[in-house]
Amino acid sequence: MKFGIVARRDKEEALKLAYRVYDFLKVSGYEVVVDSETYENFPHFKKEDVIPLEDFDVDFIIAIGGDGTILRIEHKTKKDIPILSINMGTLGFLTEVEPPETFFAINRLLEGDYYIDERIKLRTYINGENKVPDALNEVAILTGVPGKIIHLRYYIDGGLADEVRADGLVVSTPTGSTGYAMSAGGPFVDPRLDTIIIVPLLPLPRTSVPMIVPGNSTVDVRLVTDREIVMAIDGQYYEYLPPDVEIRIKKSPRKTKFVRFTKEIYPKYTMRIKERH
Repeated sequence: MKFGIVARRDKEEALKLAYRVYDFLKVSGYEVVVDSETYENFPHFKKEDVIPLEDFDVDFIIAIGGDGTILRIEHKTKKDIPILSINMGTLGFLTEVEPPETFFAINRLLEGDYYIDERIKLRTYINGENKVPDALNEVAILTGVPGKIIHLRYYIDGGLADEVRADGLVVSTPTGSTGYAMSAGGPFVDPRLDTIIIVPLLPLPRTSVPMIVPGNSTVDVRLVTDREIVMAIDGQYYEYLPPDVEIRIKKSPRKTKFVRFTKEIYPKYTMRIKERH
């Protein structure tokens, strides 16, 4: 069994815990690699065990950080590697294990006492080409000029669904329904469902409403006005796009896989939603 370790780069407690996990697994006789960005911020790992995240080819990744750390893993890894996530962030919607439970959780993983929770992702095509990361949470199409709205139309499976004048449009997975989509007025959607959520961001006038469509739907977005836009993927990747751009969003063939120890969904989500709001 081979492990990869990735830690939040700006928090010393996360980096120290990452080293303790690394040392525990090495002493236990397992093969372990550490991503190069973690090493750059905490250069105590053995140099021969350090590789770029893009080159990870392991059985499991142990992520020590918050949701941002998980999104960094998802944007850079080339394989669908199961992630055991240790929450060293703030709310941690994507994480399950708290720091004091770290080694108990790792031992359960080593004993095979876990299950894999799979989450859908969204793939974005810009003018017919896919050159951006898949989204675990959402693809947000935003005005490129603060204070100015954008005028766009979006189509579901080729048919016009709505014409929107707004600050933007959020196209979300169920996993991302507790993020930007919820802040924009969208619903909480059970992350086990195979759906896509579409939420206009501050529409004017308020005639456009959030929509939930089947997960196998294709969402096409076209701008009406001559204004540059910004496309944000999971709040981690940004790209400026011209007004004549053609954007297509659909379910990715890839999935995010989490190592889980409980199948309870609602207690954690409702508690963290209340904390957030």
